[in-house]
Amino acid sequence: MELSALLASTIVLPSIPKVIALLLSELDRDQPDLSKVTQCISTDPALTTRLLQTANAPAFNLSGKVNSVTEAVAILGLSHIRSMVAEAATAASLRGVRGINLQQFWAYSLNVAKLARSFAGLTRQNQGAAFTCGLIHAIGELVMHVGMPEEVESLDKSIGPLDLKRAKAEYYRFGYCYAQVSAGYARQWLFPQPMVDALEHQYAPFENNVYEPLAGVIHLAAWRARAKKANLSERALAVSFPAEVGEVLDLDIDMVLQQDPFDWSGAS
Repeated sequence: MELSALLASTIVLPSIPKVIALLLSELDRDQPDLSKVTQCISTDPALTTRLLQTANAPAFNLSGKVNSVTEAVAILGLSHIRSMVAEAATAASLRGVRGINLQQFWAYSLNVAKLARSFAGLTRQNQGAAFTCGLIHAIGELVMHVGMPEEVESLDKSIGPLDLKRAKAEYYRFGYCYAQVSAGYARQWLFPQPMVDALEHQYAPFENNVYEPLAGVIHLAAWRARAKKANLSERALAVSFPAEVGEVLDLDIDMVLQQDPFDWSGAS
């Protein structure tokens, strides 16, 4: 499938059932705790994209300015949040995506978000934007699996969706990868341009005409998460480390690896 056709398709992305349940419970209170609502939404890639899409819509006159869930919740208010969560709840039957272990995907995405925020802090980048980009950076992978399942099925058999070499394999097979799909939707949803650039060029940060440091942050965070999942040896880590990206951000392999340990069971 051509990239333009995929981006033109209407695809409902699945949310995390546990997050939906927690949000419905909190929003049913007389005085919902906005911090809890924000925290819950910030763990769910699909809800995060919907929220930022709404907050950046022309109706709010803030297109391209809302970077994070915290900002979006403050702008939209509880009535919009309730409507969005109710809509997500009605689509809760969409629990499976062919070829994707959703529990693993959600955990991976949240870990990339946390790492991206940490790296952004070290490099004086926008931490809210980094967390958001990290959380939704691979949303294109879900879109590809939902929108073109037969075409990605054979690729899944030889290289998994979260493999370090997945983006390269997708480029070879389709002429684009999940990064361009994620960026394509972010562009349609009027996300801030630095976030769109970061998503689009996360796989190859130096291919952009104007280097976007946030792309490098996401690149390193995704490498760290995928390398951890692959349980690479010290030698394999050293060989695969994207040193050129790290050098520009002034982050060496020791700094990247010395982040907090992952909790792969944390999102379910």
